Amino acid sequence: MSDGRILLYGATGYTGRLIAQRAKAQGLDMLLAGRSNEAVAAVATPLGLPYLAVGLDDPAKLDEALAGIRVVLHVAGPFSATSKPMVEACLRKGVHYLDITGEIEVFEACAARDAAARTAGVMLMPGVGFDVVPSDCMALHVKNRLPSATTLTLAMNGLSNMSRGTAKTSVEALGKGTAIRKGGRIVEIDEIPRKTLDFGAGPEPVIGISWGDVATAYHSTSIPDIEVFFRETPEMARMMGMPKFLRKLLGSRPGQAVLKRAINLMPAGPGEDIRNTARATVLAKARDSTGALVRSRLETPEPYALTVETALLIVGRVLAGDAPIGYQTPAKAYGADLILEVPGTRRDELNA
Repeated sequence: MSDGRILLYGATGYTGRLIAQRAKAQGLDMLLAGRSNEAVAAVATPLGLPYLAVGLDDPAKLDEALAGIRVVLHVAGPFSATSKPMVEACLRKGVHYLDITGEIEVFEACAARDAAARTAGVMLMPGVGFDVVPSDCMALHVKNRLPSATTLTLAMNGLSNMSRGTAKTSVEALGKGTAIRKGGRIVEIDEIPRKTLDFGAGPEPVIGISWGDVATAYHSTSIPDIEVFFRETPEMARMMGMPKFLRKLLGSRPGQAVLKRAINLMPAGPGEDIRNTARATVLAKARDSTGALVRSRLETPEPYALTVETALLIVGRVLAGDAPIGYQTPAKAYGADLILEVPGTRRDELNA
């Protein structure tokens, strides 16, 4: 990697701590940051890394914090609340912006700032973790296999052990419908799509979800119709099987407060043994108007372990000067084979 200082904002969270530890091991010049001086110091001091406390609600101090920074890696969720002030600071200060969101609204908000990013000479790339590097690369891969594709289906298996941050973001969608892309536009449907897909061990039930690829895969591939599914877990089945009125209630502000208090009692995230041994799978299927079909499968390390790898892989590209300006997706900027640079990944074609 070339020289350049990285600001890791949200270093006190589950994923932030993992990234900070790996950055230290790689010898990266990383400044840890977050809202609480005490909390950031507790992460930074044992690692011997510099740190500072700065709130996202203070633009002047945020601008000061970005002095001398080459790239921000923003890992403080929920990104629907935290991304905008950091993006705007990066645009003001000419700093590249990366985050690990999976929220459709955040991707689209960053895409809307494409012109501003080009004027500032910076790259805006949300979604440099499990959300959405592997699936974005697979979307472009099947598009390359079938350039005439008009529909794209993505499905994932392996995110059953969520961090608190991921869980909180997930429950925010309880009162909403399912987002899909139809005719190039993102639309919300009331029903929850269900089907069966084979991840490699026989057909399994999957549930449609509002995942970031509904936004990003279109920017990467121009495929107009996109749906995303997750392998159904008992917890997901119970949540999605709730009566609509109950989901609406839990999606309200009081309902969200109750759910998020409960989430705070969960473990911070999967333990080291799970991160070291668990695997994830991404299926991608593309079809064109003639019925031609291609299917591919990707196997990866556990999602949080993968997030550390992909986030720092892309940080390395930026530090090396490989940061196309404007709004970018991982596959659009770095190609469908980017994910194969991560140790422990394997891609297979499921049809010729």
